[in-house]
Amino acid sequence: MTLLSFLSGFFLGGSLIVAIGAQNAFILRQGLLGQHVFVLCLICALSDAVLIAAGVAGLGTLVAQSPALVKVVTVGGAVFLFAYSALAFRRAWRPDTLKAAKSGETRLGAAVSACLAFTFLNPHVYLDTVLLVGSVSAGYAGTHRLVFGIGAVLASFVWFFGLGYGARLLQPLFARPSAWRLLDCAIGVIMAAIAIGLLRSLAG
Repeated sequence: MTLLSFLSGFFLGGSLIVAIGAQNAFILRQGLLGQHVFVLCLICALSDAVLIAAGVAGLGTLVAQSPALVKVVTVGGAVFLFAYSALAFRRAWRPDTLKAAKSGETRLGAAVSACLAFTFLNPHVYLDTVLLVGSVSAGYAGTHRLVFGIGAVLASFVWFFGLGYGARLLQPLFARPSAWRLLDCAIGVIMAAIAIGLLRSLAG
């Protein structure tokens, strides 16, 4: 039963973060550039760990009862994603920007700030990680609930470090400027689509 609880948490946690999203797109790009990969992956994994622990501890119920908080985070996240989408399209449109991105080093502070914004300005982080994981964990008791949470946390560590360092396998493909243009265009579309989806969720 303990192993089953662990596997349930691991696969649920993995299913929530594997989908292409703003955070994953950012980690993929930084992994391809080879810039601050360890620190950024650690931030994402630890952030997930904190949110999962909060959900398992019962914070999900509190968040669900605060629609004003969800609305503020949603609007803030949409604005940030639109801005980052515009930057991604700008990189794809201007070859000089692409060269600078490939050869220059993004400051650690700027990379960490962007990573934290992608993590905590995304309301899906709270709705999925805190609410969903917290709700499912409620079906387990005692040690099994703890093991379920550990499984979900481990899935985050495996995914983010696998994505960040696994991106290096794609570096030969991204030796061509056209591949970077396609990646940045895809990132721009993803960010804009998520932002629009967030605003639609408010209207609905």
